[in-house]
Amino acid sequence: MPIVRSMPYQLMKYCAKNVRNTRLVIVFLLLLSHLPLQAQPPTLEYQLKAVFLFNFTQFVDWPATSFDSEQSPLVIGILGENPFGSYLEETVSGEKVNKHAVAVRYCKNEEEAKSCHLLFINLPDTKKRKQAIEAFKGKNILTVSDASGFSGEGGMIRFFTRNNKINLQINLEASKASELVFSSKLLRLADIFKPGENH
Repeated sequence: MPIVRSMPYQLMKYCAKNVRNTRLVIVFLLLLSHLPLQAQPPTLEYQLKAVFLFNFTQFVDWPATSFDSEQSPLVIGILGENPFGSYLEETVSGEKVNKHAVAVRYCKNEEEAKSCHLLFINLPDTKKRKQAIEAFKGKNILTVSDASGFSGEGGMIRFFTRNNKINLQINLEASKASELVFSSKLLRLADIFKPGENH
């Protein structure tokens, strides 16, 4: 059995804790993006996606004005049902991004979510999801989901599965409208969304 198939959570945690080593993070993201999902429980899939969410904070720049102060936390929010269990909180525990502590917030509605910097949108209802994306349009919020059609709806990063492997699709136009800057290292790992294509 390939070693990545049985990769323990502690290894994922180690890699997440050592994000200051850019080369390690890139290798780890590449490893995760090619990790087969077949025959794995959904909880492991979302463990991997939780680590992705944290690592996105290393490769996206937010405007300084999106923080109330230098001490304000960088907030990763979840809107809708939480698919990560405790893994996301465990992954970001004790971490900082440019001196900002990383916090996790569970949002009941769009108003609560407006204070987040990165938001995982887990709303299966297409109409509600589109309304949420529209509510965050132009704000400094990195929107992420694994919902089909998310990029075409104006979301910024979509997880999708190809050949039983996690892949990323990025909507650059949506990110520019929110004044978020993606690292070229992250862009190399992703498919770039083009309006009109199958998404």
